[in-house]
Amino acid sequence: MKITQVDVIVAKCKTNVTISPWKPVVCRVYTDEGIYGDGEAAVAYETGSLAAFSMIKELAPMIIGKDPLNTEAIWDMMYRNTFWCQNGGPMTFSGMSAIDMALWDIKGKYFNAPLYQLLGGKVREDLRCYASQLQLTGWRKYTDNWEILQEPQEYFDATKRAIEDGYDCVKIDFLCGNYRDEPFTKENRTGLLPAAELHFVEERIAAAREAAGPDVDIIMENHCWLDAQSSVQMGHLAEKYNIFCFEEGPTPSPKMVKYVSDRIKVPQASGERIYSRWQYAPYFEDGSLQMIQPDAGNCGGISEFKKICDMAHAYDISVQAHVCATPLSADVAMHLECSIPNFQIHEHHICHESNRNLEMSIYNNLPVNGRCKPSDRPGIGNEIHPRLWKENLGFASVK
Repeated sequence: MKITQVDVIVAKCKTNVTISPWKPVVCRVYTDEGIYGDGEAAVAYETGSLAAFSMIKELAPMIIGKDPLNTEAIWDMMYRNTFWCQNGGPMTFSGMSAIDMALWDIKGKYFNAPLYQLLGGKVREDLRCYASQLQLTGWRKYTDNWEILQEPQEYFDATKRAIEDGYDCVKIDFLCGNYRDEPFTKENRTGLLPAAELHFVEERIAAAREAAGPDVDIIMENHCWLDAQSSVQMGHLAEKYNIFCFEEGPTPSPKMVKYVSDRIKVPQASGERIYSRWQYAPYFEDGSLQMIQPDAGNCGGISEFKKICDMAHAYDISVQAHVCATPLSADVAMHLECSIPNFQIHEHHICHESNRNLEMSIYNNLPVNGRCKPSDRPGIGNEIHPRLWKENLGFASVK
């Protein structure tokens, strides 16, 4: 079996979104035996989509004529035979990830087996999920224009709605929206923060904890908007409210993440901006992260995700795949998470409740009562929606 063609799409949403334009980048790899596989570069939002689109186009000629079942050899070829992929960043690894994902999809279809079987089989039948990013309009009140929650009561209500839907864990960024009628900025998030601002944020955390009660976990998201100093301050707030994980405080930097880890008692999580096993290694060695969050769509694909998780297992570090792209990436995450021993929890992002995301693939595998499980269909068990071949923001075909 040989690879004959790679098609790449910048997807177009039907909805009119004014914040964080949703422009997923997906690809389809074809073979001479009629089997094809789909993959995604998980940079669906903010800047970067067009760069990832171009990266896949540049990598595609390298794999034409190769046997798609040789995923390890193709991954190493893309990494070693290019100048910038070695120790690369999000765009190089997103391109590699999309292609690698599509090859694993082909492999599953070729052997008529779901992806999790190829990865070693199920360690667990289903996955505990958390409701992610409740600050974006509030759970179950989703609109395609994100209107960020402001008042503590809104955080209370959103948390209650997620619990009513069966989730026993939620994730919230308490540093979104406005602070004293002005948007939060770098000035409000870095350096040593004044007591008045800390109290403002604490009111939101306290409201969420009151709604959650003692038996529902809360992950405190920070989106790397903090620096090391403000991370320590926020981490101390997190301690008061029994926060499950303190996510992405400072920009990923081994020394700064270790600085924070040494000064707070809450487990730290990070990983969506860390790419490849080589970049993860320092965090494993110094023990500064307790939960990692690699994204199979930008860390190097399924091949690399599995290696990163296996390395983490040797250091007793748990895994939660970062998922903020189309349902295709969410399905890949479920396959990976059910097949590794050190899984912690699955992210069900609020974007997966939106119209703009539901239209991107032919299936949308949503949690039920806070639990989800991977598809039993061959390969990933999902594929690009046929609409995208006719309605898109960019298309390229490499043969």
